[in-house]
Amino acid sequence: MTTVGHIRNELLGLFRRNAQVNYSVASLQRALKLKDSADIKNMVTALNGLMKDSFIHQNEQELYSLGAPKAVIVGTFRGNDKGFGFVSVEDSTDPDVFIAPPNTKNAIDGDTVEINILHPAKPGDTRGADGEVTKVTGHKYTSLVGEFQPLPDKEARQTGFIGTVTSPDKKIHKYPILVEDTGMHPQAGDMVMVEITHYPDNVHPASMTGMMSQNLGNKNDPGVDIMSIVMSNHVKANFPQEVLDQAQSTPDHVLDTDRTGRRDITDQAVVTIDGDDSKDFDDAVTVWRLDNGNFHLGVHIADVSYYVRPGTPLDDEAYDRGTSTYLTDRVIPMLPFRLSNGICSLNPDVDRLAMSCDMEIDAHGHVVNHDIYPSVIRSHGRLTYNNVNKALDGDTSVLGDHQELMPMLTEMGKLHEILYKMRHERGAIDFEENEAKIVVDDDGHPIDIVLRERGTSERMIESFMLAANETVAKHYYDAHLPFLYRVHEQPDKDSMKEFMDFLATFGIQIHNVKGKDVTPRMLQQVVTDVAGTPEEAMVNVKLLRSLQQARYSPDPLGHFGLAAKYYSHFTSPIRRYPDLVAHRMIRQYAHSTSEDVKAKWKQVLPDIAVQTSTAERRSIDTERAVDDLKKAEYMQDKVGQEFDAVVSSVLSFGMFVQLPNTVEGLVHISNMTDDYYQFVEQQMALVGAGSHRMYRIGQPIRVRLENVDVEQHNVDFAIVDPDKAPEANFDTSDIKNPQPRRNNNHGGKPSFGGNNRNGNNRNGGQRQQRGGQKKGQQPFNQMHMKRK
Repeated sequence: MTTVGHIRNELLGLFRRNAQVNYSVASLQRALKLKDSADIKNMVTALNGLMKDSFIHQNEQELYSLGAPKAVIVGTFRGNDKGFGFVSVEDSTDPDVFIAPPNTKNAIDGDTVEINILHPAKPGDTRGADGEVTKVTGHKYTSLVGEFQPLPDKEARQTGFIGTVTSPDKKIHKYPILVEDTGMHPQAGDMVMVEITHYPDNVHPASMTGMMSQNLGNKNDPGVDIMSIVMSNHVKANFPQEVLDQAQSTPDHVLDTDRTGRRDITDQAVVTIDGDDSKDFDDAVTVWRLDNGNFHLGVHIADVSYYVRPGTPLDDEAYDRGTSTYLTDRVIPMLPFRLSNGICSLNPDVDRLAMSCDMEIDAHGHVVNHDIYPSVIRSHGRLTYNNVNKALDGDTSVLGDHQELMPMLTEMGKLHEILYKMRHERGAIDFEENEAKIVVDDDGHPIDIVLRERGTSERMIESFMLAANETVAKHYYDAHLPFLYRVHEQPDKDSMKEFMDFLATFGIQIHNVKGKDVTPRMLQQVVTDVAGTPEEAMVNVKLLRSLQQARYSPDPLGHFGLAAKYYSHFTSPIRRYPDLVAHRMIRQYAHSTSEDVKAKWKQVLPDIAVQTSTAERRSIDTERAVDDLKKAEYMQDKVGQEFDAVVSSVLSFGMFVQLPNTVEGLVHISNMTDDYYQFVEQQMALVGAGSHRMYRIGQPIRVRLENVDVEQHNVDFAIVDPDKAPEANFDTSDIKNPQPRRNNNHGGKPSFGGNNRNGNNRNGGQRQQRGGQKKGQQPFNQMHMKRK
């Protein structure tokens, strides 16, 4: 019998002499001329030892070859409708890996894939490496909504499929889904939900198969367009019957037994201040001046956690939804309306259960005392933002029968100014952004787009909610109790360096001590310095892109954008599950802070944080898609008209422009025919090679509407008078003369890309990068006003 050590040496010599050969166990047995079963057993032991020591590795076909196994690179595939794609690797700062059409292994957009690098990126080249997909390990699309078209009867009988469903999503539009006959027979043009059963493969590379699960109705029926987006984003539109039954069994008024253990403050003049069309009221406030000159601020939040208990159908459904979703013509609530508009809504002149946070605030905006407790309150008035703004401006007649509230509203305005000044002095970054309301008719067709104006009352309520959220977070941090925080982390150092390099091109410098992290105050000073200058829009957009995205976490990582060390979401439990959880923890901690209780929360909070952060992004994506749809629909009958606009984003394939009503569209570089334009990334500008005409963020521009694709939510513009564009005010010596653009139809890399991962794709990832500029998409979204 040959020893393991001897066989190991022979194997290693064999692999080294034949470094390119892959061996099976049988071929190794023959090469080493092993016949005895004990020798073969020792050979397997030797092989395992060589693999453990990384001298050899085994591939997917279970063949052995020389060398350590290649590190598995896992990323997300972003497909292009021309057949190629890119793979982005999480936490990697390298450019995305280009995947040519023959190397995609039939991956579709959003798939999780393993890749192999074929050609590393060249030093100094902004384009990434070339690679190939070796394995598809997960799918983004497990179901989708699309338009149904029946197959001819003969073809249906032959194939067993009744028709095809095509998604409006351009990234997967080219993959029709063959629909199996499961007894559901929609009509041509119906929008249906399909569960995907088979994905593209080598036999069927251009199609998928699936089973219908729901028919939403004909694509032209009112509301079907919005519901198609809702279903595509996996936002749950309907409540299960058991959830509705539990909601229905919940009393519609406060019972005597509900008052036990609560502080009765129904005598306090608490009021709700919300939008004109609001239906649910989850926060009420009161303010008065104390004898020592400080302010008493009471923030009273609907105690939803009292009615939504853990382990119940209501709670399970709220956890899955994570948040309410606010669309142009409807709200998809986190809780059934019986709760959100009924017993959990702080309606006027009725008793309601609340979780209260009383704060004593000094003249500098600091909370010097506070108290958090369950209460019973009674709203003394349902006030609106518009009327409170008018009252604060001197027209008190709008208060009607609530004239006695005017002195309190005046004190509220003073307290808001103090709180705003405090936040500003500590460095909170305050961006003002236009927000639009899309007005629709009874059939859901947009008839107008109007800008929402934020007056003193909106900012005032936001100040009060911020104060309560901070106070609650700090209270439980100081108590050393597990809690759920709203965090906005320190910006990435590379992003900040890029931002500072960008500022340097305008002669703006951040006064930072070398080696120290950038602080919110430093960035706030930049925002202040550029206010009212031509560079303001560019700097603000670049700063937004450089900041991280806010999320939920069990760790107190601070809130960079607010310059707050501790921050939570406490004030909106009707529409946000994290707030409901915060109330639930507050209630439990009031009874016990035992080690068992703390251990329970430490165990469940990480999953809650991930789930609610994911649900928030899903909801915002849905809201944004519906807004884009309705804005495109609104512009559909205006093709050929001219508009004043502002350049809102400049990219390698063109520029996006925004109208005063917030409608945004693309001027594609191929339509800028007066010159050959090149993208100067450092300046965020497109510059003509011959004329040196320049377009960059914040620049006024006159455009003509050329095309609207409602299905794709796309609006396309052309420049009316390019001769009026200013010349570049920076060094343009690097701008090259026109070079022929490569054709991408055969799998070459995009011809003008820079960092554009999707080349000249009209719906490339650049639209998603601009998401931070859209409603609700601020990287540190601290909006606490209701999205109504």
